[in-house]
Amino acid sequence: MKRVAFMFPGQGSQTVGMGKEFYDAYPEIKELYEEADKTLDFPLSEIMFTGPEETLTLTENAQPALLLSSIAIHTLLIKQEVQPVMTVGHSLGEYSALVAAGALSLEDALPLVAARGRLMEEAYPAGKGAMAAVLGMTQETVETALESMPADEVVDIANLNCPGQIVISGTKAGIEQATAKLKEGGAKRVLPLNVSGPFHSRLMKPANEQFAKKLDDVSISEASIPVYANVTANPVTDDGEIKELLLKQLYSPVRFAESIEHMLDEGVDAFAEVGNGKVLSGLVKKISRRTKTFAIQDQESMDAFISWYKEES
Repeated sequence: MKRVAFMFPGQGSQTVGMGKEFYDAYPEIKELYEEADKTLDFPLSEIMFTGPEETLTLTENAQPALLLSSIAIHTLLIKQEVQPVMTVGHSLGEYSALVAAGALSLEDALPLVAARGRLMEEAYPAGKGAMAAVLGMTQETVETALESMPADEVVDIANLNCPGQIVISGTKAGIEQATAKLKEGGAKRVLPLNVSGPFHSRLMKPANEQFAKKLDDVSISEASIPVYANVTANPVTDDGEIKELLLKQLYSPVRFAESIEHMLDEGVDAFAEVGNGKVLSGLVKKISRRTKTFAIQDQESMDAFISWYKEES
């Protein structure tokens, strides 16, 4: 049997209309969405299918929406007897990866990520934080540049996505100063990101105490397959360790590139991005050009993946 790793996208991958094709085609998926609306006590599916985009993009809506659309596709893949050997998610996507590995139930995960989104929004004043993608620089060069930032402006590395793509996060003024410094230091481009806060930076620490209480209210089980954690880039299955890492994940960098390298070391035949968009499969191609990737977001891409998975090696 082929060894496949499932990857789950994070915030920014949402689009109005996502998941509607599966909702219309499969009664069990329609039921999954209806149950999600009841669990959350608001019409998430309606926001996903009809928008408006500004409402879907709100962190507290985007996070459960992406989780739900990913797990709907995962449900259909499992029904077709496609079994991943390991999972990974990007930031919010780590929750989808944990649901897929049996460590969290969807019923617990949906309100948890909605609360996570709210707390992330409230952790730092709106409009005062920012994030930017730094292209064409090594991690060491970025870190060296950030060391000389003024003490009153926080700027941290937030995402290590692939060689030559690093995301920084911090105060708005800090990101502006760092942008100029990084361009002077040889960055090809520094692109501001359309986000509402300084995610995965020290500025998210105020959300931690309240989020810890939310985590205490949910049941976390041992994962049935390894989940590669954002914080360590290493596989985790232990329920206590999963909980500890989810708390650190709010203010720690997402070590996505390193996670993929570790998963490649374990031997996989392909990476399948399960959910909306193609961002993660694009990153994997930059990490390892020869690696086979799939982005499963509609019936056509699902059929192509299942056909490949089931054909004789």
